[in-house]
Amino acid sequence: MSGAQFDMSDVRALQRHLARAVPEMRRQARAVTMRGAMNVKNEWRSNARASSGRHAPAYPSSVGFDLASYGPDIVMATIGPDKGAPQGALGNLLEYGSSKNPPHRDGGRALDAEEPRFEAQMALLAERGLAWW
Repeated sequence: MSGAQFDMSDVRALQRHLARAVPEMRRQARAVTMRGAMNVKNEWRSNARASSGRHAPAYPSSVGFDLASYGPDIVMATIGPDKGAPQGALGNLLEYGSSKNPPHRDGGRALDAEEPRFEAQMALLAERGLAWW
Protein backbone atom coordinates (compact mmCIF):
# COMPACT_ATOMS: atom_id res chain seq x y z
CA MET A 1 0.00 0.00 0.00
CA SER A 2 1.37 3.37 -0.95
CA GLY A 3 1.60 6.24 1.53
CA ALA A 4 -1.81 7.91 1.01
CA GLN A 5 -2.16 11.50 2.11
CA PHE A 6 -5.21 12.62 4.08
CA ASP A 7 -6.05 16.31 4.34
CA MET A 8 -7.16 17.00 7.93
CA SER A 9 -7.99 20.67 7.34
CA ASP A 10 -11.74 20.04 7.03
CA VAL A 11 -11.75 17.90 10.15
CA ARG A 12 -9.90 20.63 12.07
CA ALA A 13 -12.29 23.28 10.74
CA LEU A 14 -15.28 21.22 11.93
CA GLN A 15 -13.61 20.73 15.31
CA ARG A 16 -13.10 24.50 15.69
CA HIS A 17 -16.69 25.17 14.61
CA LEU A 18 -18.13 22.68 17.12
CA ALA A 19 -15.92 24.03 19.92
CA ARG A 20 -17.58 27.43 19.35
CA ALA A 21 -21.07 26.21 18.42
CA VAL A 22 -21.79 23.69 21.17
CA PRO A 23 -21.67 26.13 24.11
CA GLU A 24 -23.84 28.58 22.16
CA MET A 25 -26.30 25.81 21.24
CA ARG A 26 -26.53 24.83 24.92
CA ARG A 27 -27.32 28.42 25.88
CA GLN A 28 -29.93 28.76 23.13
CA ALA A 29 -31.52 25.38 23.94
CA ARG A 30 -31.95 26.50 27.54
CA ALA A 31 -33.58 29.73 26.32
CA VAL A 32 -35.93 27.80 24.00
CA THR A 33 -36.87 25.48 26.87
CA MET A 34 -37.50 28.46 29.15
CA ARG A 35 -39.66 30.18 26.52
CA GLY A 36 -41.59 26.95 25.85
CA ALA A 37 -42.24 26.41 29.55
CA MET A 38 -43.41 30.01 29.90
CA ASN A 39 -45.75 29.58 26.92
CA VAL A 40 -47.23 26.37 28.37
CA LYS A 41 -47.64 27.97 31.81
CA ASN A 42 -49.38 31.04 30.37
CA GLU A 43 -51.70 29.03 28.13
CA TRP A 44 -52.46 26.57 30.95
CA ARG A 45 -53.45 29.49 33.18
CA SER A 46 -55.60 30.95 30.40
CA ASN A 47 -57.29 27.59 29.79
CA ALA A 48 -57.88 27.14 33.52
CA ARG A 49 -59.45 30.58 33.88
CA ALA A 50 -61.88 29.70 31.09
CA SER A 51 -62.71 26.17 32.24
CA SER A 52 -62.61 26.35 36.04
CA GLY A 53 -62.61 30.04 36.90
CA ARG A 54 -65.99 30.00 38.63
CA HIS A 55 -65.37 26.86 40.67
CA ALA A 56 -61.67 27.30 41.40
CA PRO A 57 -60.78 30.98 40.95
CA ALA A 58 -57.34 30.72 42.61
CA TYR A 59 -56.30 27.59 40.70
CA PRO A 60 -54.93 29.32 37.55
CA SER A 61 -52.46 31.32 39.64
CA SER A 62 -51.08 28.11 41.14
CA VAL A 63 -49.69 27.01 37.76
CA GLY A 64 -45.99 27.68 37.38
CA PHE A 65 -42.80 25.99 36.24
CA ASP A 66 -39.30 25.08 37.34
CA LEU A 67 -36.29 24.70 35.07
CA ALA A 68 -33.57 22.21 36.01
CA SER A 69 -30.25 21.32 34.41
CA TYR A 70 -28.76 17.84 34.59
CA GLY A 71 -25.20 18.27 33.42
CA PRO A 72 -24.33 20.53 30.53
CA ASP A 73 -26.59 18.86 27.96
CA ILE A 74 -29.94 18.22 29.66
CA VAL A 75 -32.45 20.92 30.57
CA MET A 76 -35.90 19.99 31.81
CA ALA A 77 -38.96 22.06 32.62
CA THR A 78 -41.55 20.86 35.11
CA ILE A 79 -44.81 22.71 34.55
CA GLY A 80 -47.97 22.51 36.62
CA PRO A 81 -49.87 23.62 39.69
CA ASP A 82 -48.02 24.13 42.96
CA LYS A 83 -49.89 21.91 45.41
CA GLY A 84 -48.94 24.28 48.23
CA ALA A 85 -50.58 27.26 46.53
CA PRO A 86 -54.26 28.12 47.03
CA GLN A 87 -56.32 25.53 45.11
CA GLY A 88 -53.14 24.07 43.56
CA ALA A 89 -53.96 20.69 45.07
CA LEU A 90 -57.02 20.58 42.78
CA GLY A 91 -54.70 20.20 39.78
CA ASN A 92 -54.99 16.43 39.38
CA LEU A 93 -58.76 16.50 39.73
CA LEU A 94 -59.22 19.38 37.28
CA GLU A 95 -56.68 18.12 34.74
CA TYR A 96 -57.60 14.42 34.71
CA GLY A 97 -61.17 14.44 36.03
CA SER A 98 -62.84 11.91 38.29
CA SER A 99 -65.68 9.43 38.13
CA LYS A 100 -68.08 12.38 38.55
CA ASN A 101 -66.24 15.15 36.67
CA PRO A 102 -64.78 15.16 33.16
CA PRO A 103 -61.13 16.15 32.66
CA HIS A 104 -60.44 19.76 31.73
CA ARG A 105 -57.04 19.02 30.11
CA ASP A 106 -55.98 22.66 30.61
CA GLY A 107 -52.32 21.65 30.79
CA GLY A 108 -52.61 18.94 28.16
CA ARG A 109 -54.09 21.37 25.65
CA ALA A 110 -51.39 23.95 26.44
CA LEU A 111 -48.67 21.35 25.95
CA ASP A 112 -50.25 20.14 22.69
CA ALA A 113 -50.26 23.72 21.38
CA GLU A 114 -46.61 24.37 22.31
CA GLU A 115 -45.12 21.07 21.14
CA PRO A 116 -44.80 21.89 17.40
CA ARG A 117 -43.32 25.33 18.13
CA PHE A 118 -40.82 23.87 20.60
CA GLU A 119 -39.79 21.07 18.23
CA ALA A 120 -39.38 23.53 15.33
CA GLN A 121 -37.14 25.79 17.43
CA MET A 122 -34.98 22.88 18.59
CA ALA A 123 -34.66 21.60 15.01
CA LEU A 124 -33.63 25.09 13.88
CA LEU A 125 -30.99 25.21 16.61
CA ALA A 126 -29.57 21.87 15.53
CA GLU A 127 -29.57 22.94 11.89
CA ARG A 128 -27.79 26.21 12.67
CA GLY A 129 -25.30 24.49 14.95
CA LEU A 130 -24.33 21.97 12.32
CA ALA A 131 -24.18 24.48 9.45
CA TRP A 132 -20.50 25.26 9.29
CA TRP A 133 -19.73 25.25 5.63
